[in-house]
Amino acid sequence: MRFFLYLSTIGLSVTNLCFAYSSFLAQDLDWPSLKEKIRKQFPSVAQLSTERLTLWLSVSDTTKPLLLDSRALAEYKTSHLPEAKFAGSEQEVLKATRDLNRGHPIVVYCSVGYRSSKLAVNLQELGFKNVYNLEGSIFQWANEGRPVYSQGVEVKRVHPFNRKWGRLLKKELWAKSEKNHE
Repeated sequence: MRFFLYLSTIGLSVTNLCFAYSSFLAQDLDWPSLKEKIRKQFPSVAQLSTERLTLWLSVSDTTKPLLLDSRALAEYKTSHLPEAKFAGSEQEVLKATRDLNRGHPIVVYCSVGYRSSKLAVNLQELGFKNVYNLEGSIFQWANEGRPVYSQGVEVKRVHPFNRKWGRLLKKELWAKSEKNHE
């Protein structure tokens, strides 16, 4: 909560802060280097593979995690993981978690994992105990052919964030109709 208050006093959103940091992460724009940087930057955040999340979501007799998409609204509207809630602002995060037991599992994701790892830390600071970052986030998820949705319908496109970060997303998955961040 302190983090969100700090951001609001200096006039920054989580998305803007992460965008500013993205040039540092983009220095080594390959999956192994990027994942290692994220793990080092956020050592308290458990990383969950796309394979493990797929298995978790497929088991019918287990508690399903709350899926939180920490990207900007335009990115979320283009496509998101099945049943994911938009969590691109403090208000949306608080709304999605308001009545949630602090022990309920939460899986956060963004485009590649940085913004969502930051959100995972914030959720831990709010007292949530079972918070995971989807390693590789929606880019890896979609690159592996896993389903993404828009308005309840499966789609084959993902918002590439921008040209630089979009290099980690298969070109045929790029949403062409959305204006990408620059």
